[in-house]
Amino acid sequence: MTTVQMPPFQFPIEKLSEHGFRFIDLFAGIGGIRLAFEAAGGECVFTSEWDSYAQKTYAANFESRHAMAGDITGVDATEVPDHDVLLAGFPCQPFSIAGVSKKNALGRSHGFADETQGTLFFDVARIIGAKRPRAFLLENVKNLLSHDKGRTFKVIQRVLAEELGYRIHVRVVDGAHFVPQHRERILIIGFREPTGFDWNALQLPPKRAHVMHDVLHRVDGTEPFLPWDGAAYFEPSSRRVNPKYTLSPKLWAYLQAYRAKHEAKGNGFGFGLVQAQSVARTLSARYHKDGSEILVAQDRKRNPRRLTPRECARLMGFPDSFKIPVSDTRAYKQFGNSVVVPVMQAAAQLMKPFLTEQASVQSDLQLAAA
Repeated sequence: MTTVQMPPFQFPIEKLSEHGFRFIDLFAGIGGIRLAFEAAGGECVFTSEWDSYAQKTYAANFESRHAMAGDITGVDATEVPDHDVLLAGFPCQPFSIAGVSKKNALGRSHGFADETQGTLFFDVARIIGAKRPRAFLLENVKNLLSHDKGRTFKVIQRVLAEELGYRIHVRVVDGAHFVPQHRERILIIGFREPTGFDWNALQLPPKRAHVMHDVLHRVDGTEPFLPWDGAAYFEPSSRRVNPKYTLSPKLWAYLQAYRAKHEAKGNGFGFGLVQAQSVARTLSARYHKDGSEILVAQDRKRNPRRLTPRECARLMGFPDSFKIPVSDTRAYKQFGNSVVVPVMQAAAQLMKPFLTEQASVQSDLQLAAA
């Protein structure tokens, strides 16, 4: 067995800056955005996450001096500590292609008309308005731009820019620049004061620099042994992925038939099979159902298999030191709902020069001289 290692695509982690900043983590999930902003020198002073299983994973990986708040709708903004940056990956289901399709099929509303999720954006705006942080970063699915023929995003822009007075900068980033997964997400960054922030300064690595080989368990004897995983996902003695992740003959037959039926109709629906040199489709929160969007090819004697939760963690850019204390079903949902950590780290590094008082003064002087 080898010593514990980070996956080869792990984004460089900086030590805490002596000129740190304070941030809050809303709709925190399992802490992917927090990982990124702590790496850039920030200190988390408030966390909100309503799902108890996500709370369990978050608590297993972060030590906080503050208690975790639950449902953000019940949080009084005056109880939120002062902070420099507000971070929020607010729920995307009301705006995602899959989420909209599902709600339409069920006859339910979506977007801002979805009272349980869509309006949570306004809780973010409520806290921004009350606390006036120096900056914020909001993350959501790319479909937010086109939802309801663009009207939804226009409302968000109006609230952030006109009503709250922030200078906003919008960019869609594909996680495939950092990990072997096609995953486009919109990042909305806002600053209270004028700054020299420019998305064009973002240096994106070329796509396909990382392939599935980088995240799959290694069967050549180089797979790191992770005591917190034990043999739950990978069996060190046999150098094999736990057989429980291999699809049953019944499920594999069903997925093949389903794909063949849609191919006959000229549709592209069906499973996605990956090899070592592949780039995967987007990992979704429904991965626990059948794993069909990302199936790993095995030898001819074995059916394809699902990714293990550890491989899902790597696919999202989480380090191998990240602990997974929940069931496979919960872990699949959590990673499918999470962020690509290196994308968030790149955004954090780009924002960092404008997140402290000293940096803001320097930025103001540069703008004045321009």
